Amino acid sequence: MTLASSHPPAPAAAAPTRRDFLYLATAAVGGIGAAATLWPLVDQMNPDAATEAAAGPVDIDLSQIQPGQQIVVLWSSRPVFVVNRPKAALDALQTPAHLALLADPNSTARQQPDYATNGNRSVKPEVLVLVGVCTHLGCIPKFFPQPSPTDPAPNWPGGYFCPCHGSKYDLAGRVFLGVPAPYNLPVPPYHFPDDKTLRVGENPPGSTFDFGSVLQV
Repeated sequence: MTLASSHPPAPAAAAPTRRDFLYLATAAVGGIGAAATLWPLVDQMNPDAATEAAAGPVDIDLSQIQPGQQIVVLWSSRPVFVVNRPKAALDALQTPAHLALLADPNSTARQQPDYATNGNRSVKPEVLVLVGVCTHLGCIPKFFPQPSPTDPAPNWPGGYFCPCHGSKYDLAGRVFLGVPAPYNLPVPPYHFPDDKTLRVGENPPGSTFDFGSVLQV
């Protein structure tokens, strides 16, 4: 005879709900030496679970991103950084002194599609799009856009700092020399269906870039 268990059955798992998870985490790049301004996290968009699992595209309204600000969206279960870079920040990325600090200044490693293999690592110079996963051990780097003599590292030029093991990237996602991370931050497939919209997860017409072909995520 089989005895019935004295333990009540576990409750059924609740069905997943649709949640807003485009969150706005902005910091002013502004002029050199200006103080960074952090904005609250704001939920705004919600691809459903099936879209996320299939790495379906995510549309972003670019009008919400002011110059010097970053937003973070979730695509294919990964954080994607989108930054509106002002001209001063773009100019600083191309100076010989800055390029000398980088391990792969010309983006020769396969960490981006062909259409983003340029000095800005972007289709539109002002719009930076990166998968925000450190190429060392997969941590999420923090956004420190302002140059600083001390914070988060000595002689900080502005960019991304990974607090786990100290890897550093500039405002094009290019990795610095002498840090644990071996590669630049990856660039996902993306394009602009119109002047106000960024679509992450979909190539422009004529491109067949496969995000799975990048060397390291």
